[in-house]
Amino acid sequence: MQTDPRGFRFAAALTSMVLAVVLRTGNCPLLATQTVLLALGALGGLRLSPYVRLFQALVLPRLAPPSETADERTLRFDQGVLLVFAAVGTLGYCSDVTWLGALAVSAALTCAFVNAAFGYCVGCELYPLVRRARGRLTAGA
Repeated sequence: MQTDPRGFRFAAALTSMVLAVVLRTGNCPLLATQTVLLALGALGGLRLSPYVRLFQALVLPRLAPPSETADERTLRFDQGVLLVFAAVGTLGYCSDVTWLGALAVSAALTCAFVNAAFGYCVGCELYPLVRRARGRLTAGA
């Protein structure tokens, strides 16, 4: 399914802001909440992502139709990459292993920020590589 990538970039911008606050404060409940929001987008699809829904309700009606679309599978995969980093960060901050939390949140923040600021989706770039590797593993079994 094709989708408007601007909603995803909007979501990446909001995610970046939350992750920057978490990196500065080490706020475990805030990071746990962000992790749940990422899980909704990664596992339930972008239509369940609260940030994308916010974009669709408040921002999209004021914009022209998108000039390009993106494959939702790659965007969901990107949400999954962020979800893994956020989950590890949550584990780190909530168990007082703050170096692990800070490292994982820094990685997630980097991925989200480059998407929001430059339109470079790290998970979207990794998606074809992972699919190809899975195909080789399946074919070799």
